[in-house]
Amino acid sequence: MFLVCTQNQSNREAWLEKTLKNIPSGSRILDAGAGELQYKPFCEHLNYVSQDFAQYNGEGDGKGLQTGAWDQTKLDIISDITAIPEPDGSFDAVMCIEVFEHLPEPIKAIKEFSRLLKPGGHLIITAPFCSLTHFAPYHFYTGFNRYFYQEHLSKNGFDIIKLVENGNYFEYLGQEIRRIPSVGEEYASKKPTFIQFLAMKIVLSMLDQFTKKDTGSSDLLHFGCQVHAIKKD
Repeated sequence: MFLVCTQNQSNREAWLEKTLKNIPSGSRILDAGAGELQYKPFCEHLNYVSQDFAQYNGEGDGKGLQTGAWDQTKLDIISDITAIPEPDGSFDAVMCIEVFEHLPEPIKAIKEFSRLLKPGGHLIITAPFCSLTHFAPYHFYTGFNRYFYQEHLSKNGFDIIKLVENGNYFEYLGQEIRRIPSVGEEYASKKPTFIQFLAMKIVLSMLDQFTKKDTGSSDLLHFGCQVHAIKKD
């Protein structure tokens, strides 16, 4: 089976777990836009605090991709992400994972993270470079590239120490080709024929070969950036 396009989430989560392990034990970390606290298990050595606006219910407006159910009963803080009721410099680290596309004003969130972090504090962000409509109506952007982070993190008092582009152009195309059967059934009431499935496999094989030879197509397109920044003293 071709691996192309299948490692978006696993790559991101492996990077996140490794990055969080390098934060000193006992550090107070804010999981901003924590949702269902999916990444709390990566923070067992940290003083974990979760935040979300708690308005998404799993059904949204019924458009695009929805989860069906969404449990936010275990959140520590319910607030707007741009106005979190915590004192200045009250956290050693902030993580915000796959949230920015759901924020009307993501730059304001960066400003708030800067306020909340101590000098030398860690900021960990991932967000898609490009994404299908999901969690609507709380979906406002299709994605963020490295230039967004370089511009706005620098302006708000951060130094980027690590920026990883997850995947590449060929892997992203493969991801969307794999969606064709489910999207076709949902929006065209049609499943691919045997010949069409065969054609998909041929294209995925081609993309798999191109990925193995890739020399930087992430410059064009990828799954999303993974960013670790430090607040300047």
